[in-house]
Amino acid sequence: MRTALSIAGSDSSGGAGIQADIKTMTMHGVFAMTAVTALTAQNTTGVRSILESTPEFLGQQLDAVFEDIRPDAVKIGMVSSPALVRVIAEKLTQYHAGHVVVDPVLVATSGSALAADGAPALLRELLFPLAQVVTPNIPEAEAFSGMTIRSRSDMESAAEAIGSACGCAV
Repeated sequence: MRTALSIAGSDSSGGAGIQADIKTMTMHGVFAMTAVTALTAQNTTGVRSILESTPEFLGQQLDAVFEDIRPDAVKIGMVSSPALVRVIAEKLTQYHAGHVVVDPVLVATSGSALAADGAPALLRELLFPLAQVVTPNIPEAEAFSGMTIRSRSDMESAAEAIGSACGCAV
């Protein structure tokens, strides 16, 4: 059986984050493992609160997974602080993780910010280069490319800009 690790936040409403990743992986016959970056109190109308994992605890979660059932793939979602980005980059490098997908979650669908200042820049600097694929939505692609996206051509230009900066597919 294939295995995959989701490194992301927990969405108490079940519509995103770790919960959505587990559902998707399971439906595709993949054994899902997790490392929780944050707990959120949220629903479809907004994020009420975020309780971030400590960098030490996140590192322990990643060690526990990689030292027992090595993931065939890694999907990274919400990473709310620079310290957590650093731990993830360190551990993925340490364990030579392959097939990494970065879904750079910056803002919830409801509009609530999910990443602290400095986290997006470190995502781009430390995690994008480890990724095989980066999957930003349009607002995230605008933030990472510095471009305004209004058309398909704009999307392609932004993807090229982000991809050339990290050496990955966008």
